[in-house]
Amino acid sequence: MGTARKIIKIDETKCDGCGLCIPNCPEGALKVIDGKARLVSDLLCDGLGACLGECPRGAITVEERAAAAYDETEVMKHMLPLGMNTVKAHLAHLKAHGQGEYLGQALEFLRKRGIESPMDKGEHMKQEKSPCGCPGAKAMSFDDGEGREECGGAAEVKSRLRQWPVQLHLVSPSAPYFKKADVVLAADCAAYAYGDFHNRFLKGKALAIACPKLDEGQENYLAKLTALFDEAGINTLTVITMEVPCCGGLLHMAKTALAAAKRKAPVKHIVMGLQGGVKSEEWV
Repeated sequence: MGTARKIIKIDETKCDGCGLCIPNCPEGALKVIDGKARLVSDLLCDGLGACLGECPRGAITVEERAAAAYDETEVMKHMLPLGMNTVKAHLAHLKAHGQGEYLGQALEFLRKRGIESPMDKGEHMKQEKSPCGCPGAKAMSFDDGEGREECGGAAEVKSRLRQWPVQLHLVSPSAPYFKKADVVLAADCAAYAYGDFHNRFLKGKALAIACPKLDEGQENYLAKLTALFDEAGINTLTVITMEVPCCGGLLHMAKTALAAAKRKAPVKHIVMGLQGGVKSEEWV
């Protein structure tokens, strides 16, 4: 059984399949299938309800129910009664978000029940467009820059970025690159102020970026940070802020999330100078 958590619920009697909710799901967990909006993956729904305000019929609500955050068998049990078109969309959803392990578990679930995979032969190996319709939000893991060819020749500094996306509104705490990882939560400006940001702070770590002054919907940030502690089981969190006062909100969010989380992890705070250099570095 999954643990109780917040997750969206769609009332099919109210849904008219308009699809206005689709672009507002950063995790790409919604898709219109057979004329109705469907939650194609419990796995990637963060339960924050970014899609709620765009539904003209009031068909989407947030409920608290047992949802399998990481158990693909439970997710497939939920998908199967919705029909094979929904199952196929779910499988494609897993593939597009880099969830190869869960895709394998889902296909094994079907095989054990004598159900032929609705994916076309070899389809799980093809490159697909992100189901949320935005290629820029597709989850991808990289190789930490080791051996990666750089445009411009050998003089270029290698990127140490290990994944995409990085903006906190777009990342999913259930993405595989966050699981048991050392995570950097950086203010948007930090990488521009410190010349060797990638090698000094980013190598071997997963990344999320945010601006505590200008970003909207920061209540969503708090929920995602809490999920990084509890669901992703991150190893450490390093919060990098600028020396300006408004940047302190990022550390406050991290500490609030840590206090709300059932699972704890060490948090380090690094303050960056406006003209480069580290002003302070301490575990909090």
